[in-house]
Amino acid sequence: MTTVQSIIIAIVEGITEFIPISSTGHMIIASKLLHVVDDDFTKVFTVAIQLGAILAVVALYWRKFFDFKNYQFYLKLFVGVLPALVLGFLLSDRIDEMLESTLTVALALLGGGIILLFVDQFFIHPTISSEKQITLKQSFFIGLWQCLALIPGMSRSAASIIGGMQQKLTRSLAAEFSFFLAVPTMLAATGYKLLKHVKEYGGFTTDETKLLLIGNVVAFIVALLAIRFFINFLKKYGFRVWGIYRIIIGAILIILLQTGYLKA
Repeated sequence: MTTVQSIIIAIVEGITEFIPISSTGHMIIASKLLHVVDDDFTKVFTVAIQLGAILAVVALYWRKFFDFKNYQFYLKLFVGVLPALVLGFLLSDRIDEMLESTLTVALALLGGGIILLFVDQFFIHPTISSEKQITLKQSFFIGLWQCLALIPGMSRSAASIIGGMQQKLTRSLAAEFSFFLAVPTMLAATGYKLLKHVKEYGGFTTDETKLLLIGNVVAFIVALLAIRFFINFLKKYGFRVWGIYRIIIGAILIILLQTGYLKA
């Protein structure tokens, strides 16, 4: 992976992490189109730079994350992240296999896009508009929804936002809670991936470390801009536009796979 390739992939991550179109799926597509070597470092890179984007949430909502008196907030995040941590650990090898599959991404984008076309019609009577109203039980169920994102192309933000709306959260609160939940989720995923790589390969080279740093910084900066855009866009237009986008991209990917331009 070159520096230019790492920057492009990080830009893709920063833009797509908080939009319900799957950042992992788009990074896999970008890597394939850029002809990035599909090795273990590439897999680590596409997970690790998501942390940079997620830290943009901490920067924008720092009052929430550093309000240590509000222990219930941290407890909700802990309960919400548990399902993904357990399932992610148990299915780690299978998830790595799926990360290599462009077909999996295409089908997940397509299927998820169809669901997003109708989401706004499913959940039309929200009753929860403040994070303090969210119960531990609701946090857990939102965490269960987030597990769908273990499939590349499904989108962590889409799964957890839909989960929030299913639990009666308003659309904007569901999006914000999805952002909050992303922080411990990606901290754990990145930490696990980095430790696993160090254990198997003894660490990172100087060039690999440089690429990881560049990727995280770029993803962080781009994500700062993307978060506000997404919240405002979601309030105005809902999910239908993203559903249409996912269907188009999924269909294009399937065509590229069928024509042999991309490998499954």
